[in-house]
Amino acid sequence: MSQHPTPRRLVLLIPILSRRARRLARTRAEAEDLVQDTLLSLCQRLRDGTEIEDLPAYAMRTLSNRARRGWRMQAMDELEEGHALTEPDALLRLDCADTLAAIEKLPKAQRQLMDLVVAGETSPRSLANATGLPLGTVMSRLARARAKLRIALSEDA
Repeated sequence: MSQHPTPRRLVLLIPILSRRARRLARTRAEAEDLVQDTLLSLCQRLRDGTEIEDLPAYAMRTLSNRARRGWRMQAMDELEEGHALTEPDALLRLDCADTLAAIEKLPKAQRQLMDLVVAGETSPRSLANATGLPLGTVMSRLARARAKLRIALSEDA
């Protein structure tokens, strides 16, 4: 059973969280926000009575998860800003056809996952849920499939 952290124990985490946040964030302000959000989350968890066995490890995991969430939100914002209706481009259609043809040549297990990605399933977790495969298996198969596609498409170029 973990001992209830005092504010001092949380304060002692600030330097290690700050170092990690500076590596994960693009700006110093983003890093500071990450640390503050992480500490706020920890305080809320602890106030709710959550038992945390290894506070530093839990804090680092929380910080990393918050950074990832920020990256995803930023990527979505960039997609929305850059998303404009344009006339279909013949070269783009050819690239898509080449990509789909390369997917067809993948091993069956990788092809099945990539077919789901083409159909709109983009989250590894949703792919794992859809296929019943463990998340790690999905991620490694996707990585291998993407590597093979990069090679196949660069050879065609």
